[in-house]
Amino acid sequence: MSKIKTALVGYGSVAENFHAPLISVCDDLELVAVVERSQQKSKIKYPGVQVFKSLEELLENDAADLIVIVTPNEFHFSQAKLALEAGKHVVVDKPVTIHSKEAKELKELAESKNLILSVFQNRRLDGDILSIKKILREQILGRIVHFESHFDRFRPNLVDNWREKEVPGNGITYDLGTHLIDQVVMLFGRPAWIYAEILKQRTGAVADDFFDITMMYDGINVRLTASVLANAPIPRFLILGEKGSYAKYGLDVQEKAFKAGQIPVGVNWGMENSEAWGKLHLEKATVSYPTERGDYRIFYQNIADAIHGKTSLDVKMSEAIDVLKIIEAAFLSNKEGRRVYKEEVFR
Repeated sequence: MSKIKTALVGYGSVAENFHAPLISVCDDLELVAVVERSQQKSKIKYPGVQVFKSLEELLENDAADLIVIVTPNEFHFSQAKLALEAGKHVVVDKPVTIHSKEAKELKELAESKNLILSVFQNRRLDGDILSIKKILREQILGRIVHFESHFDRFRPNLVDNWREKEVPGNGITYDLGTHLIDQVVMLFGRPAWIYAEILKQRTGAVADDFFDITMMYDGINVRLTASVLANAPIPRFLILGEKGSYAKYGLDVQEKAFKAGQIPVGVNWGMENSEAWGKLHLEKATVSYPTERGDYRIFYQNIADAIHGKTSLDVKMSEAIDVLKIIEAAFLSNKEGRRVYKEEVFR
């Protein structure tokens, strides 16, 4: 079976450090083209690619069958729609679009043309969340009553990045919040209600740089937070259950490896050293719990398999739409200072 010709639209740090390496090591994909408006930076690492100045030019040349959109959030909807209308399979970097109604329109368009459309939710394949899925599946902690997820960094200075400018889809909630909410939706589904505080904490910030989102499930209180002013150790995950607790510090090892220029190959890819494993705090013992292998490569292999008709998509548009509806509810909750209930969110 021939490789699927794949193109990247955008070649910023996320495309260069994550998408391009993952596509390049997938046996069923071939990176053949990149859209770069003013440079040809992609040719440094991938000299064989064809560089186009625009998505329109790429589509006019019919250069690829799978279009991967890695541009600022405000362009996702129009570019994904254009690619789908041209009969191309599409992957869009999270959160897919800014508004849930836009994502719904793309879903319906893809279905009408029998095309694959998915969202790059790589952090479903972090080693820590895969470990948590195993802990929950094996009911090691018994009935869960509290699930806490943090994604904290210390970046006190503003940077020249579109996410920190006054543009649609900016800020930390549409960035890290998308990942944290998606992980919870994957584990627990739709919440009964949402309450959120979304703030701009750094001096001069025009985009939100802190959120604290509570999502209530049947007997499970979920708390999701992210800050760029956290310079002390805070658990990445904290889970409380009737039989004990699980605490995990530190981030998945893959992001650091990608940013260091490592290619995602080899038997040790995504494996975390034992000293960084999370701990189970049970009634009569505290033990380290081995972290599962994190593996973002699985995402693009699933995309290729779905295009070839071998399997269904792991990251479905219906889930991406739910994530966006929760983000919209979080902003509404912050604005009005109240809980937003399920019936209002998912109507």
